[in-house]
Amino acid sequence: MHIDDFFRIAVKKKASDIHLAAGQPPTLRINGILRHIPGSKVLTPAVIEELTFDMITEKQRKKFIESKELDVSYEISNLSRFRVNLHYQKGSVGMVARVIPTTIPTMKDILMPEIMYDLARMDSGLVLITGPTGCGKSTSLAAMIEFINNERSVHMVTLEDPIEFIFLSKKSLIIQRQLHTDMLSFEDALTHVLRQDPDVVVVGEMRNLETIAAAITLAETGHLVLATLHTHSADQTIDRIIDIFPAHQQNQIRLQLSMSLSGIMSQKLIPDIKNSRIAAREVLVKTPAVGNLIRENKIAQIKTVIQTSAQQGMFTMDQHLIDLYKNGKISLEVAEAYILDKEMVNSKSRK
Repeated sequence: MHIDDFFRIAVKKKASDIHLAAGQPPTLRINGILRHIPGSKVLTPAVIEELTFDMITEKQRKKFIESKELDVSYEISNLSRFRVNLHYQKGSVGMVARVIPTTIPTMKDILMPEIMYDLARMDSGLVLITGPTGCGKSTSLAAMIEFINNERSVHMVTLEDPIEFIFLSKKSLIIQRQLHTDMLSFEDALTHVLRQDPDVVVVGEMRNLETIAAAITLAETGHLVLATLHTHSADQTIDRIIDIFPAHQQNQIRLQLSMSLSGIMSQKLIPDIKNSRIAAREVLVKTPAVGNLIRENKIAQIKTVIQTSAQQGMFTMDQHLIDLYKNGKISLEVAEAYILDKEMVNSKSRK
């Protein structure tokens, strides 16, 4: 089989990911569950190497052999795009590929909270979408980009590794830049992006201190910055950003973040009643009270502010799980499995 055959099977079966590992049959992740492709054989190291090396250039192959890691995008015409990671395990090549939908979902399609529309309309500030790997951060980010693209006349620059969704400029002018192909690093690209006359800057992932610092500075200078981070909640996100800096810089970062942060949406995908998956979310909006808590290093109190600020569009993950159950989107068993405050689900389990 050619590598494209596995990708076609994945798209047909509506998988989110494809795994190729030596000693295992090709495996798909469907609705969060790993399943072998029916009738497939165990893959040998030689077969995986042949399959994966067919999809990359000679230059990429040399880089992969040297660095032992490679992130690339791959496209099959009239089918889909894929975000591919090649790696070594036990001396053999392995591959994990994420299926990128050909159609960019709308914010309505993926049930984005109303407050996120307001954040997407802002002229400046830092808006973060956070969550674990595979929770739909890229999809939510793409939906926000496309919303802006349809509604506002702005210049957007995206910095990605690799490029996933392809955007066609509509009301906005969208420039997409890919790591190693169009830029050397996120921090380097963020340093120079000011000279590219951007209104909105999208950072595919804030990975290190330099990238985070540059993103905060951009938000401070009158730009809307959309970015993702691998954190599980709003308060953990703020802690992670501050803690990545040396102790002597943390007071300054708290001050900057208290002014530049606009909002945080944390999410994870959970089973819904249709045997698919739905996003459970938590939303923090930067209000004067939240800004004060960040400046005064009282991050632990932010959860309480979120719980009591529904009028500002905020809600905790637990509150959203209860709402999803009440609205018939998830079962009681799923709500009980994911909610942290078990007393909350017990007291509100009756519809």
